[in-house]
Amino acid sequence: MTYEEYLHAPDIDHHTEWVDGEVIPMMSISRAHAEVQLFLLELLLPFLRRHPVGRVYVEPFQMKVGPALSGRSPDAFFVRNEHLGRIHDLFLEGPADLVVEILSPGTESVDRGDKFLEYESGGVSEYWIIDPVRENVEFFVRDSLGIFRATTLSDEGSFESTVVDGFRIKPEWLWEREVTDEVATTLGIAR
Repeated sequence: MTYEEYLHAPDIDHHTEWVDGEVIPMMSISRAHAEVQLFLLELLLPFLRRHPVGRVYVEPFQMKVGPALSGRSPDAFFVRNEHLGRIHDLFLEGPADLVVEILSPGTESVDRGDKFLEYESGGVSEYWIIDPVRENVEFFVRDSLGIFRATTLSDEGSFESTVVDGFRIKPEWLWEREVTDEVATTLGIAR
C-alpha cells in the first residue's frame, strides 16, 4: 500500500509504522520507556512555552523523512518554527530537527540500525537514543557531510541541543525523573 493509503486506512492500528509499503506493528513499550518519555515531555513542554522556538510531537504522530523512506512514528520529535509549514494533519513531511527514540525490549536493533540510517540519510539534524535499562543516552549530531557524529557531554555532564536553542539536559535527570531545583534552574522552567 502507498503511504497515503496507509495514512487514511480506517482499519489500521495507529501503533504502527509504514516500511517499504508494508504496515509494521510497533512493539509494546516498557514502563521505563513510558516514564522516560513522559518526563522528557515534562522538560521540553515548559521550556518551549518560555522559549517558543518550535514544537514537539510524540508517537503515534508520523514523520515521513523522505519520499523513498519509511513513515516512522518516533517516540518524540521536535520541529523548529521555520519548518512548521511541513506539518500536515497526519504527518510531518520531511525530517524533524530532533528525533528521540527510547529503547524498549526488541526495538534496539531497529532504532540503532534502520531508523539511524533513515534519519541520517533523510536529514534529521539531531538524534537521541535513550536506553532506560542501561541508563545511557547517545546524542548524535549531523555534521557538514550529513553524517551523524556521537557527541560528548560538557564538563558539567550535560548535552546542549544544537536545534532546540538553549535546551540543555543531563542524562541522569532521565533516570531520576524529578524536576529538581537544578533541573528547573538549568532549563529556566517553573517548578
